[in-house]
Amino acid sequence: MGDGTVRRGPLVWVLLADRAGGNGQLLSLAEALGWPFERRAMAYNGLNRLPNLLLGISLKSVRPTAAGTLRPPWPDLVIGASRRSVPVARWIRQQSGGRTKLVHLLHAMAPLDLFDLVITTPQYRLPERPNVLHLAAPLNRIAEPLLHAAAAAWAPRLEHLRGPFVALLVGGNSATHRLDPATARQLGAAASKIAEDAGGTLLVSTSPRTPVASADALAAAITSASFIYRWRPGDTANPYHAFLALADRFIVTSDSASQLVEACLTEKPVDIYDLPRSRQPILRSKEWMWRHSEGSGFDAAVGRLVEWGFLKPPRDFEALHRVLRARGLAGTIGGEPAASTREPLDDMARAVAAIRGLFVETADGDPR
Repeated sequence: MGDGTVRRGPLVWVLLADRAGGNGQLLSLAEALGWPFERRAMAYNGLNRLPNLLLGISLKSVRPTAAGTLRPPWPDLVIGASRRSVPVARWIRQQSGGRTKLVHLLHAMAPLDLFDLVITTPQYRLPERPNVLHLAAPLNRIAEPLLHAAAAAWAPRLEHLRGPFVALLVGGNSATHRLDPATARQLGAAASKIAEDAGGTLLVSTSPRTPVASADALAAAITSASFIYRWRPGDTANPYHAFLALADRFIVTSDSASQLVEACLTEKPVDIYDLPRSRQPILRSKEWMWRHSEGSGFDAAVGRLVEWGFLKPPRDFEALHRVLRARGLAGTIGGEPAASTREPLDDMARAVAAIRGLFVETADGDPR
């Protein structure tokens, strides 16, 4: 480089927020890239509820403590996710004189052509565009050493329980699904029967979105041998990672994309338990039809509204489930089974390749 500086690749900033699922995908992707990266924890004020088209290129929606962490040297690449990080990412690129490249995950509620690359998954139903990479499933990845350590710590605590282990990973209420006590009782009964039929034990883990009343109803309905963990904030004894490592099969509620993909990555049998929907996705009968639409007509018009950031279709988790069933990675309890042939997820490799393709490798092998 001529100045004695040894670089291992572009400098990356990862814009984190308060959503564990999104943060997990961002960090998994940054680690897979293998380039030096720095975390920037964003805290937002009430203005973050304004449309991105009004916020524009600004830090108006960011609290001063978080804004104070954004200072030069400016990164070569910013990776953000969802709607709130968009004005911040654009502001960083402006400060760098337009040099910083922007990679965005999930959805944006902003014109898609603002980004060098948008990485999305089926439930967000974004249109097909040259800078949009459609993956089969979210990028949540848990490091193997972490899984091995959790398994080693928990195996002695579970050795008195008979196998096989059936892990029940429970989500909860969201913008698209609900887990009320009646549904939780049905889930507990269904999962118990699966564990009993297998002659094993049910390992249950609830999550931050599981309502207390529903967790109570679920626990009361379980009749099989079981070990039940109820999520607590900041609990270092959470056995979730151990369950992923030690379970022989999984049941995952339909509202949780991150838990579902983490279970599928174990390459063990996975079944989805459908929760009731709190609302139906818009245009369900036309799911993704606009992705390939060009020219005029209704589908093309909807595609342009999504592309320009005027419309965000509610997440359609069934689209994600269909992809996972087609790849032989997951079936649905009481519904369609997984395909007979398994097609492993290669999404992380595709995402890394697409990001690396945004940079040109210099003569000394350093991507710039």
